[in-house]
Amino acid sequence: MLTDLEENIEIMLPKNGLRSKLQQSKETGHPLVIKLGFDPTAPDLHLGHAVVLKKLRQFQELGHEIVVLIGSFTARIGDPTGKNKARKPLNQEKIANNTATYIAQLAKIIDVSKTKVVFNGDWLDKLDFAEVIQLVSKVTVAQLMQRHDFHRRYTDNQPIAMHELIYPILQGFDSVHIKSDIEMGGTDQLFNCAMGRQIQESFNLDPQLVLCMPLLRGLDGKEKMSKSLHNTIGLLDEPNEMFGKAMSIPDSLIPDYIDLTTDFSPTEKKVLKSRVELGENPMEVKKLIAHNLVAQYHDLEAAAAALDFFAKQFQQKSFDDKKFEEISLQYINAQLGTVAKLVDLCHFLKKDLSKSAIRRLIAEGAVQIDSNKCLDADLCVDLGIGFKIKLGKRSFFKIV
Repeated sequence: MLTDLEENIEIMLPKNGLRSKLQQSKETGHPLVIKLGFDPTAPDLHLGHAVVLKKLRQFQELGHEIVVLIGSFTARIGDPTGKNKARKPLNQEKIANNTATYIAQLAKIIDVSKTKVVFNGDWLDKLDFAEVIQLVSKVTVAQLMQRHDFHRRYTDNQPIAMHELIYPILQGFDSVHIKSDIEMGGTDQLFNCAMGRQIQESFNLDPQLVLCMPLLRGLDGKEKMSKSLHNTIGLLDEPNEMFGKAMSIPDSLIPDYIDLTTDFSPTEKKVLKSRVELGENPMEVKKLIAHNLVAQYHDLEAAAAALDFFAKQFQQKSFDDKKFEEISLQYINAQLGTVAKLVDLCHFLKKDLSKSAIRRLIAEGAVQIDSNKCLDADLCVDLGIGFKIKLGKRSFFKIV
């Protein structure tokens, strides 16, 4: 049991602390309280979130209590992003809209009927100013400056707002209120989770164990999977989209995706990684990963259909034999007229892509009209019945 729980954990603070927490639970007969925090800054969860959620499911299946904390208060003040500036705060309406989508997505991995969902605004909103001062007095500026991004920004003379320094302390106070035994997150959350240990100790509570999971790199192969970087595979992606995105991961990420995103057995994972090391075509292993992902978040029938769709859509060479999403001529004329610039047409068809991103795709030769590459973003095109366009690797449209 312990070996399974420790699988893929990258950082444990303190080391070997999981064994003692499990022993404590066994001796007292009380399940462990395990905390995972979300700030509702975007409504869509992705495979990067799933790395942590799957570990939560393991604890849940052993009878421990999962507490999902929604940062309804902290999202209103704006948290440090890990970059050179703070994240913009959200208004209450946006927080409510984003939060409303989380539970259904969480249900794809954990049992939400056995999960406690709490909002930190329920207690942080009640603190008066004197209580806030007492809380922040428990932490020194020197301790806060040990956080990597704070230290870097201070060294580079980049501004650090006071509310950013307070944010980790508030997250630590969440652990006091919940009385969490374990807090989970990605490795980028190590400082904030460790702050929870310190704040709990200052309130004479047993400090929580910190378990940090690896950060899953996104489809670009460089940065961590992040909605803001448009490099995600979403838990709500349609089967064909999910399959196609999985097929686009760089070959170098195949071992990570086998370990962190699939539900193959340990033996199956080892065999798959060895197949890549022995020189098998990476595409064949990616197909197995993609099929597994669609089966997890949809079902086996959808996975089989997505595999078939991918073979027909992307492995056959004829442009005209592709499956095109049909767009009404009347509708597109009403929106764009009968003639439109290529960049405007592409943005209309793929509203989730910015115009600058579309211009890059066009410059890279990733946009085709009737099987001909178009490299001029400002090209004016006539929009009529039968017009076909390929946009990127997976999007095909036809005016009917």
